[in-house]
Amino acid sequence: MITRVVTAHLPVDLAEKLDGLALRLDRPKGWIIKQAVASYLALEEKRHRLTLEALADVDAKRTVDHAEIEAWAGSLDKPKRQRHTRKDR
Repeated sequence: MITRVVTAHLPVDLAEKLDGLALRLDRPKGWIIKQAVASYLALEEKRHRLTLEALADVDAKRTVDHAEIEAWAGSLDKPKRQRHTRKDR
């Protein structure tokens, strides 16, 4: 695998936590940072994909009316037998 050096300045408290984690896990700090960056990037890629999917839903008019959501949320305080479901309408 071809690699590239990337540097970053960390606040002292964060660097000290990294030092402690490296000792506890018996892993190099670079390995921990690589894992953290990979996890963060995967999470951000998923958020971006979900945002694009949501925007496509809006464009395709696959939305729920705000009043419908408020009615549903309001029904959550009522006993189950009094709640209205879509099937009841």
